[in-house]
Parts: sequence; structure tokens; C-alpha cells
Amino acid sequence: MIPLSVLDLVPIREGGEVADALAEAGALAAAAERAGYKRFWVAEHHATPGIGGGATSVVLAHIGHATSTIRIGSGGIMLPNHNPFVIAEQFGTLDGLFPGRIDLGLGRAPGAAPILGQALRKNLHQAAEYFPQDVVELRALLTGDVDLPIVATPGRGAKVEMWMLGSSLFGAQLAARLGMPYAFASHFAPDHLDAALAAYRSQFRPSPYLAQPHTMAAMTVIAAETDEEAELLASSQDQSFVRLRSGDPGKLPPPVPGYRDTLPESARAMLEHIGQARAVGSPDTVRERIGRFVERTRADELIVSGATFDPAARRHSLELTMTALT
Repeated sequence: MIPLSVLDLVPIREGGEVADALAEAGALAAAAERAGYKRFWVAEHHATPGIGGGATSVVLAHIGHATSTIRIGSGGIMLPNHNPFVIAEQFGTLDGLFPGRIDLGLGRAPGAAPILGQALRKNLHQAAEYFPQDVVELRALLTGDVDLPIVATPGRGAKVEMWMLGSSLFGAQLAARLGMPYAFASHFAPDHLDAALAAYRSQFRPSPYLAQPHTMAAMTVIAAETDEEAELLASSQDQSFVRLRSGDPGKLPPPVPGYRDTLPESARAMLEHIGQARAVGSPDTVRERIGRFVERTRADELIVSGATFDPAARRHSLELTMTALT
């Protein structure tokens, strides 16, 4: 069976607060560990009312204390928002707290609207241009393989597994050149999935950290007892996607029966488009759709996303998904 992992945005529900979202993220990670998932990743997003994972390293410390064996990490840290030395210290600290369990997935996008640059006092467009150099510097700070004028403590010698994240050819080609594992964000940006995976595999150069190409693909996966129940649960995330693309993001709303039928054609088309990497339904439906996706992508691992208004429903979804594939 292909290894399964979990991607969480720490969703904040309507009527809920950040404290609730963080508690639910810990409970979800513990459920993923019990069910046999390999990794639990948290994504960095900023200035979004419905997402509580902005301080990603701090959230991962919470997740680490809620679990004991599952790998935990970032999916990802948006490196242009930071400097490599600070991230080396943060993830070196996490490795000290939870040795042998830390993943560091790196992305180039800012994870928020352009105004974020003003809040961070940074030119994020310029910072993104230095992304390849920053990745190399960060890896050197952690490994100590390059003699740098300063040593990150904690950081140097930390056993952190570094990943490149992306949704375009750029990240795929950079991951191949640096000999890093590569994860594609196909759950919300499926357009370049096949081309990116092909480019990564064909251009891959072995490194001291990875001998051969290793890929992970993301899917939206929500499993329930029936197709109808799963689609109802998924309507909360559908609403969030539509609001986000309409420039009006908010907290995760409760499910709405027949939600897609109420939408204009343009919004329905958008949801259908991003649904290329989607498995929502009964265990049989989820098994079949995941099987077709894995056959298409030949991914080495799969990471599943998908928020539900009722946190217990998502925990149950993880259990059903794992059972369906074993």
C-alpha cells in the first residue's frame, strides 16, 4: 500500500476560535498516528480568518507533544517570508524536542496577499528570487556540510528531512537539481502535476541525502459511510474555496446540502477543475479514486487534505480512508 500522510491547515470553524482549532489539530494528529499515517504536516498561511497555522513551527511543537511516533513537519514553510538562519534554529529546536520525527517542506509562495510583505517589512518578490540560494544555505546550516561563518545552535547536525514543495515546474526542477524529495500541491493546483513530476524524475541528480527521485502528491480526501454523506461534509471546504477565490475568505462554514447546485456555472467549473485530485465518498469510492490517481502519478507517497466542519468527521474520514486502502 502507498504510504499515506495528512496535511492540515488548522481550520478555524464559524463559531470557533484559534484555541479550538489548535486543540482539534492535536486531536487530529493523534488520530492519524493511531490509524497508521506516516506524516502530519501543517501549512503556513497568513492573515486568513479561517486558518490558524501561521506560526507553523510553534504549531508543530504542539503537534509533537500530542503525538509520539508520527513524523511531523511543514507543508510548508514559505521560505521567502523568513531568513534561513531563523528556520534552521526553529527546526533544530523541533528536532531536539522530537528527534528523528521532523520534516521541513519548503515553498516559494508567500502564503498570503501581497500586503504581507509590508507586515513582514520585506520585499517578497525580491526574496522569492533568492529562494534557491536560501534553500542551499538552509540545508548547509542544518547539515554543516559547507563551512559557514556562523553556526546555528540549535540547528547544525539536526536530523531534519528536507522536502521541496511546489505547484509548477520551478519547484520540480529545483528539487531535481538539489537531489531533494518533491511534493506537489495537486489538491488545489492540479494543472502542472504531470509535467512537474515528469520533469523532476527526468532531471533528478542524486545527492548525499537522496539517491533516487521520491515524490509525494496531495489529494483532497473526505470519506464517510456513503457518497452522499461525504459530499455533504465536503461542502464546507467547497464553500471556503469559493469564498477564497472570490476574495472573501472566512472561517470554515457548516455544510450545506446541495451546495454546488446553488452556484453559478463559473464557480462550479472552478470546483470541478481543482477536483482532479479529489476523492470524496464512501470507502469504496475513495479507494477507487485514489487508486486511479496513484496509477496516473506513480507517486511514492500520498498526502491527504480536506477540512470538515465537525472535527470528529475528519478523524473518522482518516480512519475510513486508511481502512479502505489496507
